[in-house]
Amino acid sequence: MKIIDKFQEKIKGVLSGFDRMIIKGHIRNFFSDSGKMYFMSQEKVLLKEYGDYAEKVTRSIKDHVEKIAETTGRPLIYLNSSKMSKEGTALEVLKKDSVEEGLICIVSTVEMCNSIDIKKNKEEHKLELKNGKRKYLYYYFYYQDKEFGFMHVKLQTWFPFEMQVYVNGREYISKQLDKVDIKYTRYDNCFLEISDIEAAQKISDDFSGKKLDGMLNHFAKYVNSFIQRIEEVFGCGYFWCMDQCEYATDIMFKNREALESVYIDFVNHAIVSFKYDDVMTFMGRKMHHAFSGEVVSDIKKRPYGIRIKHRMKKNSIKMYDKFSVLRVETTINQPKEFKIYKKGEDEKPGKWVPTGKSIANLYRYAEVSKAANQRYLDAVALADLKGDCVDEIEKICASIKSGDQKFSSFNPLCEETSTLFRAVLEGGNHINGLTNASIRKYLFSDAFDDIKIRNKTTRLIARLRAHKLISKIPHSHRYKITAKGVRIMTGSLAIKNFKMIDAMKAA
Repeated sequence: MKIIDKFQEKIKGVLSGFDRMIIKGHIRNFFSDSGKMYFMSQEKVLLKEYGDYAEKVTRSIKDHVEKIAETTGRPLIYLNSSKMSKEGTALEVLKKDSVEEGLICIVSTVEMCNSIDIKKNKEEHKLELKNGKRKYLYYYFYYQDKEFGFMHVKLQTWFPFEMQVYVNGREYISKQLDKVDIKYTRYDNCFLEISDIEAAQKISDDFSGKKLDGMLNHFAKYVNSFIQRIEEVFGCGYFWCMDQCEYATDIMFKNREALESVYIDFVNHAIVSFKYDDVMTFMGRKMHHAFSGEVVSDIKKRPYGIRIKHRMKKNSIKMYDKFSVLRVETTINQPKEFKIYKKGEDEKPGKWVPTGKSIANLYRYAEVSKAANQRYLDAVALADLKGDCVDEIEKICASIKSGDQKFSSFNPLCEETSTLFRAVLEGGNHINGLTNASIRKYLFSDAFDDIKIRNKTTRLIARLRAHKLISKIPHSHRYKITAKGVRIMTGSLAIKNFKMIDAMKAA
């Protein structure tokens, strides 16, 4: 990546992998009227008896959950408002009881849910099973899992018994690093340092939908006592799909100061330079006349940093700082915006089709997101840096002594200094080196051959050399721009241009 090549002296390493994932489990047969009616017939339940039957099943699930709490000795906590933080409640219990592995607690609360209820068809004068909405009880099971770390499983206690599982890819990596005794330092869900980054990246890359599938089915059978009967009737259980998936690329800087020296410039560059077509490019898409969605960018200042976010329909890519980590994160909520290769059957050729939400497609989520993050970081690396060289710029504002001679300072905001820096940074000077004549031609075109102008230019070149902005090419009358000179002069011009834009906006 360009950002690594450009700032390698500031960076310790890079880690890409899944972050927050929300996975939902559905009994697909309950989506159709025929599936619902088939299940009732197998249960030998008349539609007029459905209410009592559903309440009985729900009661059996509640009894099973209460038994889990009793058997494990973990608290079952009821929250009388769905707005109260379930995760915050679980973390308080975790802090109090220091659970190293297993169930932390079970939190119950009433929330709005998708439901299957009896409706009366007034036209045909008969009862029907229809999908609807109602408030009912949910259980949240919070775990410290030996494989996936801190996570939760959410169970709906009324038909169709939908489930939701939250896992975090960084938690998974932490648990695997602990197993092989690789040292690391974490800040929230970011790694500030890992002793073996290559091993951590391999662990992250090995994370797959297949690994998730086994865990999800295990928890489904553990928390939902009724799933066995559903599997007996339909021959299958939950269909697991990605509801929301975050994939992050973390650039681990050596310290907070190293990140701060460039981050504001990255943010300014992204806000000013990244247009809607750039956002489409980051996402691996091309602007097309048939595109009917929205592309929006916004910036938010938080207590611990600045976040910039670009949204394409329901998918997004964002950049933010967390202590010494620069994170670029792609979130996919609408995978059909991206294509996946589907193999053909019976020797037919394969084709690219919209990506589905099945966890079997998790590898494609990773491919799309990782590529998007890298494109974004490559674009950010092109930012004009001001913060990175502020200290160096301040030093040229003071006079300097070289040998027995004293040289005056530069004023970066003075137009005379800016014109000189632009003259030095002329494109040809980078290739062939600059000369007294090339500087005179740029600065004093009307009096190019005047002897006083020659001498004045000589003194300017001496000042530039004394401040180490340029150096003499041996055995010639030419000078090359130093790396320090490029940083200071481009930074000075960028700062002045930025200040001028701010002044014009204020006016």
